[in-house]
Amino acid sequence: MFESVGWGEILIIIVAGLFILGPERLPEAAAWMAKSVRKVREFATGAKTQLREEMGPEFDQLRKPLEDLRGLRNFDPKRVVTQHLFDGDSDPLGLKDVNGTNGSNGATNGASKPNGYPATAAQPDPLKPGERPPVDPDAT
Repeated sequence: MFESVGWGEILIIIVAGLFILGPERLPEAAAWMAKSVRKVREFATGAKTQLREEMGPEFDQLRKPLEDLRGLRNFDPKRVVTQHLFDGDSDPLGLKDVNGTNGSNGATNGASKPNGYPATAAQPDPLKPGERPPVDPDAT
């Protein structure tokens, strides 16, 4: 019922109730609220039981599509598409080596190297602390 309400929100409601109602009436209000929630739960349970008794086995047939809809709350389209396209393979391009770390294991992604560029580009040395990166006037 209160799935989206966190402890922070509950604390804010309690503090606001303390300021609005005061410390004298707050326990009465909390007891009234608990009693009301309990009544609503009893009504809902009674209605569900009565509906189940009146409908009989058809109640389960009605409930199954509703359970399927409830399962869609956890629907993740990215996961479904990845699973469908790559048959659940977590590394479809082979970008992880045998140790499970990222890097190439000699496999390429099928792209050819442009003419005039070496197969492996030399990595520049990392910058030292306080050193400014080089400026590329063509990039700006």
